[in-house]
This record gives sequence, structure tokens and C-alpha cells, in this order.
Amino acid sequence: MPLSAHTARRVAAALALACAAALSVTAASAAVNHHSHPRATPACSVSRLQVWIGLPGSGSAGATAYPLEFSNISGRACHLFGFPGVSAVGGNGHQLGSAAGRDPAFRPRLVLLGRGATAHALLTITEAGNFPAGQCRMRTAVGLRVSPPGQRRSAFVPLTFPACSKKGPVYLHVRAIRGGVGIPGFSQ
Repeated sequence: MPLSAHTARRVAAALALACAAALSVTAASAAVNHHSHPRATPACSVSRLQVWIGLPGSGSAGATAYPLEFSNISGRACHLFGFPGVSAVGGNGHQLGSAAGRDPAFRPRLVLLGRGATAHALLTITEAGNFPAGQCRMRTAVGLRVSPPGQRRSAFVPLTFPACSKKGPVYLHVRAIRGGVGIPGFSQ
């Protein structure tokens, strides 16, 4: 028996509401848990995280900014606080130049990550060509070595870009970790 147009619209609306409710419950279970105390959750170590970079970067005035993403892939909540450690890596696996400087645009805040949740820190890479050749000694980076705040172990994130191989010029700058997925060209 065919449904009337009115009945079909009502059924479709009911299904849409049911799907939206199911998605909101799923999203809430993976969202940042603001009520947990940091002592109740462990720090997010590299083994609990998938570290990745949001592409494409957004460029302006001799620099490109990328959201550096930290996704909790463990079975339980963990927390992040502060600035990640970031350095460029050459093809031989060694660090190129100076480690990232800290961009104080935002004060560090505790970010609690539920299972499957993501936080981000904005990474800005200044064009190596902006520095005098003798101070920079330009090379090609094949990726980033990234350690969560307060952690020594690091993850490798592939990304090719011109880098300074000499210590001195600070051409990488990173902001404090913030909750939520970073959106290239939009997130700060």
C-alpha cells in the first residue's frame, strides 16, 4: 500500500531525528570529558595517540600553518596540557636545525580526550628561504618528530618542506594544545 506524500515526509523526519539522536550520543561518548580530574586520567602518551597533520596548510606572508592533530586511539580517556615538542627531520632521520619555538598566542589549558577524540596544536613553518643562506643551510625535511606535552617519546609525521639544517633560526612555531579537531585554514 503506497504512502501519501504527507505520511512519507513524517516518516522521513522521524528517521532523521532518530539518526541525529544516535549520532549525538556517539559523538558525546567520544567528546572531550570536561568533568574528569586530571589525576583520574593518565597523560596521553605516544602509545595512546595517533599524531597526524591537517592538510592542506594555509599559507601567508612567508609561512604555512598546519593543525597538528592528536587523536586518542586507546581504550580510555587521557589528558594533554601545554605545548607539544616539534622538530623537523631530514632523510637520514636526524633533526634539522632548531626545535620549534612556543607561540604564546593561547595559554595552555588542560584538554581531556575521551576515546576517539582529537585535539590540535597549530604549527607554523616559516619559509626557510626567509633566512640568510649562511645562517640557515637549507635542506629538505621529510617529516616532523612530535612528542606530546611532557613526554619524551615521539611520533613521526611525514611532511616534506624546505628546512634550515643549522641550529639558530627558529623556523617552526607551535601553539598550546587545544580541544577539537583543527581545520586547515580556519583553526588557530
